[in-house]
Amino acid sequence: MARGNFGERLKRERELREVTLEEITSATRIGPRFLEALENEEWEKLPGGVFNRGFVRSVARYLGLDEEAFLAEYDLAHGAQAAAVSEKRNDPIPSPPKWIPATLVLAILALIAGLFFGGRYAWRYYQARRTRAAVTSDSVVIPQPPIVSSANATVPPPQTEPTANPANLNLAVSASAPAHLRVLADGNLVFDKDLTTGENRRFTATHDFEVSASDSGAVLLELNGQTVPPLGLPGSSGTIKLSAKDLKQAKSGNSKP
Repeated sequence: MARGNFGERLKRERELREVTLEEITSATRIGPRFLEALENEEWEKLPGGVFNRGFVRSVARYLGLDEEAFLAEYDLAHGAQAAAVSEKRNDPIPSPPKWIPATLVLAILALIAGLFFGGRYAWRYYQARRTRAAVTSDSVVIPQPPIVSSANATVPPPQTEPTANPANLNLAVSASAPAHLRVLADGNLVFDKDLTTGENRRFTATHDFEVSASDSGAVLLELNGQTVPPLGLPGSSGTIKLSAKDLKQAKSGNSKP
């Protein structure tokens, strides 16, 4: 049945009998707005379900019409419109599952974190290698002057001061990452500051050094050109004492340069 046939027929039957909506309302207790919605086929304004069919049956009975026939016409008109609305609601394209965007975001965050920590480790390793190479290149060998001789006498070579007194200690410190450094030379505080990445410092002492760092893995120590073992575990603070005894052990092969 085409839209409008059921409502128009209901209204026409009511007007042929000269019955007003108020009279039907008074007899059936159905509100005027529901009666108007039936005649205009405005199903969205009706309560729906068995209530709509009850309204149709009561109106048809009051007007003296065939209740079952009118119910069949109502079902046909209402069912056709409901099917059309349902088809429209099924048309939209379903949205993708919500877990897919969340998974992509987590994967991107994990990739960024991996690149960050991997790059940081590689940079610290590069800084340590570069600092070690710079310390090695700073070592200079002073050649001995030749012996001057004549026919009458042999002139000994001029006396020169040794390049480094064995009793003196030279400490080189290189920073591969920011850290706080504290150095005592022969019991005297000679340095207590923060080091920046790539910064190099040199200190001298007669007897011993005491070195403390806020990050043991951020500093590289060399005593008279010999690499000193780390102060402690990377990422934690550490303290080490260095003396001529440590230097002798390094030269004899007990600690690797």
